[in-house]
Amino acid sequence: MLFKNANIFTEEGVFTHGSFRVEDGKFTEILTTVPEEDGVDLKGQYVIPGLVDVHNHGNSGADFSDGSYEGLVKMAAYLAKSGVTSFAPASMTLPYEVLETAFATALRLTREQPAGCARLMGIQMEGPFFSEKKKGAQNAAYLKDPDFAAFKKLYEGCGGLVRIADVAPELPGAVEFTREASKLCTVSVAHTDADYDQTAAVLEAGATHITHLYNAMPPIHHRKPGVIGAASERENVVAELICDGEHVHPSSVRMAFKLFPGRICLISDALRCCGMPDGQYELGGQEVFLKDNVARLADGTIAGSATNLYDCMRKAVSFGIPVEQAILSATIIPARELGREAEIGSIESGKLADFVVCDEKLVRKAVYLGGEQVKE
Repeated sequence: MLFKNANIFTEEGVFTHGSFRVEDGKFTEILTTVPEEDGVDLKGQYVIPGLVDVHNHGNSGADFSDGSYEGLVKMAAYLAKSGVTSFAPASMTLPYEVLETAFATALRLTREQPAGCARLMGIQMEGPFFSEKKKGAQNAAYLKDPDFAAFKKLYEGCGGLVRIADVAPELPGAVEFTREASKLCTVSVAHTDADYDQTAAVLEAGATHITHLYNAMPPIHHRKPGVIGAASERENVVAELICDGEHVHPSSVRMAFKLFPGRICLISDALRCCGMPDGQYELGGQEVFLKDNVARLADGTIAGSATNLYDCMRKAVSFGIPVEQAILSATIIPARELGREAEIGSIESGKLADFVVCDEKLVRKAVYLGGEQVKE
């Protein structure tokens, strides 16, 4: 099928007027012309790749860690309608047997791929190898020291779907864990009170990712650069950023894009309360209260977000991030962090035809999965 007369966001990260063809669910040809033949006339609208959320706990009342396949399908359907066509659900700090059940649902979703649902392209294992001091909304009762054998069992149990594994660098065995786990997936620094040297040690051992920059880690200090200092000066390290307008101040968002040029991965860190009304919800065995788009634990600790990645991307633009960079940070950069850039993340021949039609302000008009429009 031919889609023509559109402003297409290309693999080079710029908008170019032209057309593209889709066959068997994939992009087959990207054109800089508008053929006279019949096709879907997009009338000058903008086309961007489907977004990729590598850190998403839930929405619509469902959470990945529930271990419910029906709940995961509900999550994936909401994401697709929101313009997030690929995702890696994030687990919580929970017992291994609970994680094993949840990971099994992820494997099932990849095999069945229900119509109208975002593609599950990996799992982010967020916990349980975290610092008690910086646990944030993670449940302290289930925190553990890094254990590669336990990780590998979970990894193999879901067919290698774990694409990002989190660890706090200061914990005993963190360097050894990172050295081994980084051979299998991306290792990320997360929920940590580590100093510069401790962080540098795991980065040298193979960690290349930072989970929700600024959140659940020490702030940067001129004599204690910590996680942020160690990560920012290494050009192979990509940092996640929650850009919901609640977790990170707009000035700090702009600072992050300067500290990590071309290396910011926008995420939602969305909870089951995303897309839901204010009220009481659950997160990893703890009560969460949503009010005015902010989710907090009973003690006031801010939890994950109630905002989907598409809205986070638009929020980044409203904070002064160039449109093109915001799109890259929500598409091809996260695709690379999952090791899926050959399949998703850009509008390029041979890749899955997942894309969003929008206007110049990124207001969403239609979402396509494999070249088929997602029904609202």
